Amino acid sequence: MRSFDSKPFFQRLLRPLAATLARRGVTANQVTAAAMVVSAVAGAIVAAVPDLRTALLAVPVALGVRLVCNHIDGLIAREHGSQSRLGAILNEQNDVFCDAVLYLPLAGVPGVPGALVVVAVLLGVVAEMTGVLATTIGADRRTDGPMSKKPRGLVVAGLCLALAAGAEPGAWTAAVLAAMIALLVVTVLRRTYAAVREATS
Repeated sequence: MRSFDSKPFFQRLLRPLAATLARRGVTANQVTAAAMVVSAVAGAIVAAVPDLRTALLAVPVALGVRLVCNHIDGLIAREHGSQSRLGAILNEQNDVFCDAVLYLPLAGVPGVPGALVVVAVLLGVVAEMTGVLATTIGADRRTDGPMSKKPRGLVVAGLCLALAAGAEPGAWTAAVLAAMIALLVVTVLRRTYAAVREATS
């Protein structure tokens, strides 16, 4: 059974908006930068008031905006002549930057194991770096693995929503983050193996 690929669904949904923005002169790089700014603002809100549970709602909101922007910038770049070398770099920087500024402030939330948050963020960076490095040995950019960008976002969004709704942090938060870390290790190993196998086949 084939797994559901959300990318074509979101592309069909967002294509009219992407076309409208392109007609108004908005570039793919500007959309990418907007996602980075929104993520930074959301992270700053959590960092500024870590004791305020409702502030955590900024994280899933920013993740939703980031998801929309990630699809729109690709559509504008590919379908409206807005591709650039700078855009290719920004696209990769966007993933690790947004993860860092959105997730690291959670380490300051009372009751959340900060060390596990930091380890998860670092492994997320390693996972994305591994995916990019695959291209340097002649393989495709790797996005596979059980804890790729979207699953990471879903886990963190769910965690923030639960805490904002009044759930008390405790053993369950540590368990969620530990599972995320374990799956990130699997993701890094899988991308490394797949890249080497593809490059040498």
